[in-house]
Amino acid sequence: MDLSWMAWTWPTALFFVTIALLIASMGVWEYYSPGGGARYGVLRIETTRGDRLFISLLGSAFIHLAWLGLIGPNLWWALAISFAYALCVFRWV
Repeated sequence: MDLSWMAWTWPTALFFVTIALLIASMGVWEYYSPGGGARYGVLRIETTRGDRLFISLLGSAFIHLAWLGLIGPNLWWALAISFAYALCVFRWV
């Protein structure tokens, strides 16, 4: 299979492996603790763990895109902001 059309660099591979591990760990967590931990947060909608993971991943993508557009290609600070954002989402949303 020729995958030369995609820039499979180490950061790209690490990104996809991280997403796969997050989804797998959420599946294991759901297996051992069913129900998704539904709760009402600051958004006043019922969210489960999977919803909060999706919200944090989507927000992190926007943080990185904004960082690229406004600051430049050095994404380490955007990654730190994304981790802080994900912690806040899992804590309060």
